[in-house]
Formats: sequence, C-alpha cells, structure tokens
Amino acid sequence: MSLNRDRWVALCERMGCPGAGDHFGELEAAYAEDHRTYHDARHVTECLALFDALEGLCERPGEVEFALWLHDVVYLPRRSDNEEKSAELAASWLRACPVAPACVRRIQDLILVTAHDREPGTRDHEVLGDIDLHILGAPPHRFDEYEAQVRAEYRWVPWPIFGRRRAEVVRAFLARDPLYRTAECRARFEASARVNLRRSLERLTGSADR
Repeated sequence: MSLNRDRWVALCERMGCPGAGDHFGELEAAYAEDHRTYHDARHVTECLALFDALEGLCERPGEVEFALWLHDVVYLPRRSDNEEKSAELAASWLRACPVAPACVRRIQDLILVTAHDREPGTRDHEVLGDIDLHILGAPPHRFDEYEAQVRAEYRWVPWPIFGRRRAEVVRAFLARDPLYRTAECRARFEASARVNLRRSLERLTGSADR
C-alpha cells in the first residue's frame, strides 16, 4: 500500500509549512524499510482513513493528521525511543517553516501519545490514541495478521521472552477501562478489541485469565 503524496503536500500547505511537503520521499522511504511488517505505509493509510471518519471530533484536525503521518516515521524495534525520535523529526521539519512554536509542541505531544504510556491530556490526544489502537478492534483475521506482523518485527527475540513481554502488553491493554477514550471508538471497537485481546492472551499463555 502506497502513501498519498498529494494528500501529504496538501496537508503541509494547509498547515502553513509547504516546505515540509518536500519530505515526502523521506516518509515513503522510512515506511518502506525492510524491518517493518506492521508499522509501515499500510498502517499510516489505515490510520488516515479512520481519521477521515473522526475528523469532526478534533480540536485541531490538521495537527492530528500531521502527527499521524509522522508518528512511526522512526521505528527501530531494538530501540525504546521511537516516538521521541519521530517527534523530534516532525519538529525539525516544522521549525524550518513559519509554524508557531506552540503548534510544534502540540504535534510533538501528539506523537508522544502513541507510546500509550500516559494519560491523554486533550481531546486531540484521545482521538489520535484511539486511531493508533484501532487495530486491536479489527475483525479477527486482520487482528491475527497484525499479531503475526508484530512478531515478525521482533523475530530476533526468542519466543519465550517475546511471549512473556507481549502478554504483559496485552494485559495492560485489557486493564484499561475503557480501552478507547472516545465514545465513537468505544462503540466501534471496544467489544471486539477485548475479544481479540483475550484470545491473544490465551495463545500467549495458555489461559485468558493468567
């Protein structure tokens, strides 16, 4: 699945940073890196499609869309600072344009939300976080494909270690109540996400309750 150059360029023009449109080739190359099987152009495209349905919920939709384009631009499975590096790259592109510093900081914060290790502070944080996690509530065949893709990205981790750590991630998602912050995503994804996650945990541990 390919990224949409025209959409990216149009967004950059609306955001007042037309020069950032010239970075499309870097985006395209980053999301096509060989080690990516889930965090790739398809993921970004799927996120943008859901954004189109939820745009009306956003306080600053342009900033949310810009953050979605950049939120996984740096992705190295062996590192734990991908969101920070992606936010830094986004900021460097924006600072080269006449974009207000407050806007740059908000977009950085939006990208950092996708680490899912903090409470969302704004409505836009909630929308973007829900969009990034929509895959958890996907139809079973797509969720299973996603899980296989994540495992492939961590193929270098021995299964016992991967299985244990992945189970910790799944339990953390199941412990969130609610899992999705917006009413729209709760209605659309919450129930199916919990079914998918319990099924995942059973595969990982042999018991959905462990």
